[in-house]
This record gives sequence, C-alpha cells and structure tokens, in this order.
Amino acid sequence: MKAVCTGSAPSTLDTLKLVEVDAPPAPGPGEIQVALKASSLNYHDYAVVKGMIPTPEGRIPMSDGAGEVIAVGDGVTAYAVGDLVVSTFFPDWLDGQPPATAFTRVPGDGINGYACEQITAPTTWFTRAPTGYDAAQAATLTCAGLTAWRALFVDYTLKPGDTVLVQGTGGVSIFALQLAKAAGATVIATSSSDEKLERVKALGADHVINYKDVPAWGPKALELTGGRGVDCVVEVGGAGTLDQSMLAARVGGHIALIGVLTGMAGPVQTALLFAKNLTVQGLTVGSRQHQLDMIAGIEANGIEPVISDRFALADLADAFRHQESGKHFGKIVIDI
Repeated sequence: MKAVCTGSAPSTLDTLKLVEVDAPPAPGPGEIQVALKASSLNYHDYAVVKGMIPTPEGRIPMSDGAGEVIAVGDGVTAYAVGDLVVSTFFPDWLDGQPPATAFTRVPGDGINGYACEQITAPTTWFTRAPTGYDAAQAATLTCAGLTAWRALFVDYTLKPGDTVLVQGTGGVSIFALQLAKAAGATVIATSSSDEKLERVKALGADHVINYKDVPAWGPKALELTGGRGVDCVVEVGGAGTLDQSMLAARVGGHIALIGVLTGMAGPVQTALLFAKNLTVQGLTVGSRQHQLDMIAGIEANGIEPVISDRFALADLADAFRHQESGKHFGKIVIDI
C-alpha cells in the first residue's frame, strides 16, 4: 500500500516521501481493519515533519485519520464492515486520567500515523464518526475539534451567556467559535486579516479585533465586555500572547493554554495571574470518552467543520507548505 514517510533525521518537508509499504495484517480478536480516506493537518503534525519533534526515519506521520471499516476481527460487535470511523489522538487514553504511556504513543509521532491507505488496530483506537459526516469532515475532529471541546466543556464548564475569546482562524479556533456559539456564548475573535475577520463574523463571532491594528487587544477585549472580562480564552499563541489573554480575562477567568505558535517559553506576569485569580490550564487534546461526548454534542447541534483546502496524499509536503503560508481558514484536509 502507499504511505508517506519521513526521511533521514532531521526531517524536513523536502525529505517526506511517498513509498510502498506492506499492507497491514488481517484484524485479530478485538481489532478492525480500516481503509483510510482522509487525514487533516495540525501544528503537531507540522512539528513532526519539520524535525521539531524528533522521530525515527521512516515514521508515517499524521495523527488524524478517518475511513471505512473493511474487516472486523473475532469478538468485535461495536463496528461492522462499511462503518465510517475516526481515529483517537491518544490510543491508550480511553477515559479518566491519562495513563503514563499516553503521550508517548501518539500516532504520527511515537508510533506510525495515518498518512497511509490502510491500518489494522484495536477497536478502541477509533470511535464512530458523527452521523452525516463524510471522511474528510470526520478527519478534522481527532485533534483540533477535540482540543476545542475539552477547552470549553471539560476543563472549563461553558454556560450560555459566557464570553469566549478565540485567537486566529486555525482549526482549533474555528471549532471553538462554532462550539461556543452553539452553547449560547458570546465570542470575540482575533486575527491579523480583515478578510478572515469578516469570515468569522459570518460564522457567528459577535466581536472581532485585528491584532495588527490593535496590538493591545487584551484591554480591547476587556472593553468589549464592559470591563468585566472574558470568561474563557482559547489560547493558541503561547508565550507571546499569554499576557494579553490575562489582561482580557475576567477575575477568576479561565485560560485554556493549547499552543505555542508565538514561542515555547517567555516571561509571565505572575502578579497579574494571581491578582486576577486566573486559572491557566495546559491541555493536549483529550480521551476517547471526550471524543464520544464531543460527537454527541456535534450531532445535537448540527455543527459542520470548516474545511479550507484539500490535497492528495502524494502532495502532503505541499499541504504543509500551504499551512506555513497562513492562508488557510479552518482545516486543511488530505484525501487518501
């Protein structure tokens, strides 16, 4: 079967290669075989293929995968041939607290991922896809969709009338906007592009801030809430934006610290952190049960992912170059 693999370390986009590898074995007891139809790009995947996360030569990247069940092993009753399924980010984290192995066995990173045509794996590595979704839509959920869900509904309990601030227009932020609006929240969105801000308004954003025009967007967000502050900030920037997020947040507010797009480390205004009694919660995606809960929420509200662009598996490197350009709005999908 065809697969994309990383080249010699350190990996770069130019060393990604489309190769022929052995097809997976028939499913054993408790396993399913899936013909993969789609994957989607995340910053985590970008970090792998750019050599920022060291991986061995020949690693199959991509943490997200969706496809059709083509065979089931003995004892499998949860899935049947023809079912559309979507992968989980942490195959070992089913529910509750993550086990010690969870963060070392992420597909596309610690183990082979979904930039390939087929996989045989335990049933617990997947969940059903939302009713009505196709594979491309389902493939956007594993990392970005679930990260937004956990930020709003697991580590924080979003309520109707709350105010949420989302940064930028990548996959996590757009999902967070959609989920927050479905829950009855007010949403403030930031971007450096007026064109993209118009698009987030069309998706339901109540207020927008161009952070190029308004570098001090934290106080601006505070002003937009009448001085009360934002209840929950979906923080994807990291070191370079955390101070503004703290300025935007209300006393006792919640900051879901998800990304490092502006840097891996930096100074923190600790006096502001404790003066406002803020909670800053670092999070990395979520469990299989979180994913099942998210899918139920998606089906109840009719949410559909925003897909920006689509590339063929053989053009995976070009898809990442498009991600680098920052021109996308929502998710970039790989058709397999």
